[in-house]
Amino acid sequence: MSEPIKPLSLHVPEPGCRPGDEPDFSDFEIPKAGQTRMPEIDAEPQDMRDMAFSIIRVLNKRGEAVGPWAQYLDVDRLKQGLEHMMILRALDNRMMSAQRQGKTSFYLQSLGEEAVACASQMALQKGDMNFPTYRQAGLLIANDYPLEMMINQIYSNKEDPLKGRQLPVFYSAKEYGFFSISGNLGTQYSQAVGWAMASAISGDNKIASAWIGDGSTSESDFHAALVFASTYQAPVILNVVNNQWAISTFQGFASGNAPTFAARGHGFGIPSLLVDGNDYLAVYAVASWAAERARRGFGPCLIEHVTYRAGAHSSSDDPSAYRPAGEGAIWPLGDPIERLKNHLIALDAWSEERHEQKSAQVLDQVKQAQKASEAIGTLTSGAHASARNIFEDVYETMPPHLVKQRQEAGC
Repeated sequence: MSEPIKPLSLHVPEPGCRPGDEPDFSDFEIPKAGQTRMPEIDAEPQDMRDMAFSIIRVLNKRGEAVGPWAQYLDVDRLKQGLEHMMILRALDNRMMSAQRQGKTSFYLQSLGEEAVACASQMALQKGDMNFPTYRQAGLLIANDYPLEMMINQIYSNKEDPLKGRQLPVFYSAKEYGFFSISGNLGTQYSQAVGWAMASAISGDNKIASAWIGDGSTSESDFHAALVFASTYQAPVILNVVNNQWAISTFQGFASGNAPTFAARGHGFGIPSLLVDGNDYLAVYAVASWAAERARRGFGPCLIEHVTYRAGAHSSSDDPSAYRPAGEGAIWPLGDPIERLKNHLIALDAWSEERHEQKSAQVLDQVKQAQKASEAIGTLTSGAHASARNIFEDVYETMPPHLVKQRQEAGC
């Protein structure tokens, strides 16, 4: 006689550790640096399915660049990359403090994830377009966007290029290949694919780079974008930044039972790669490979950047409520700035003393930009954009009801 069928129940994903537990990454498999192969640029997706399951790493524990992905970056470019990450970290630190002081309403930092955006930008060309989330400020910094302009936008002062009409850190800079950030995460993925399709239709050679976090991959926009990218072989790089945590929830809620987010590309016939997001050289190499593939007409590529959000989700978040203390300190892929610094030291092109000097120089650079911006105004002081801007830049000819509202508002 068969056993009675038990009542159905739902599976609720559980993180490995909760607040109060001892952080543990013992089940996190890390391949040796240099052991993951590099496919040919025109390889068929079905011939590279293994790339979605083995993390591409270049820097080993001794700071040496090894393996097929160890594409040569000259020392000057490596130093430049290190400086970009240091600037981003210093800016984040200063702006988090500014938020606590009431100079801005809100801030999101990229602590621990600096290599992902900074290295990826270095692989793109002028005219390519990023469709970012709010944690890719490194794209702007690596593209030499003025720090003062970034801080003006954060403070919503009179020189804010977005005229106070966006949340702090929701940048927009077309001339720097940085599409307007939307708080409705996921939408930028479909927009990036559409932009890439338009580039191909017009016969251009510019590509798009889409960005999404692990949590937002559960949005329908993510899957819709993959359908169009695959069907029309759009020249787009589809980046997934897996920093282990969405706000309040760990990545298991978005990944389900899939071993990696990269594996999701397989169902759409899209080549998918898994990369160590804290390894600047690995991120640069993979981004360069994907950019060349897209630019040569071989279609989209999905890249999962495995990294760790070392800070809070935002200035409004308390991560101690949902993850164990000290987890970031034992993250097995280390700190991206330390790893690139150690690589330069291994090349005899850097030293601890020079690093301290550069840190002081970078901090002074950020402080000067902050000082110049605060001389214009902050959220609670100084000059701000006119309220008139609420009504402008929408209609070529303003409709009568808005004209009336503007008059009633006295602006």
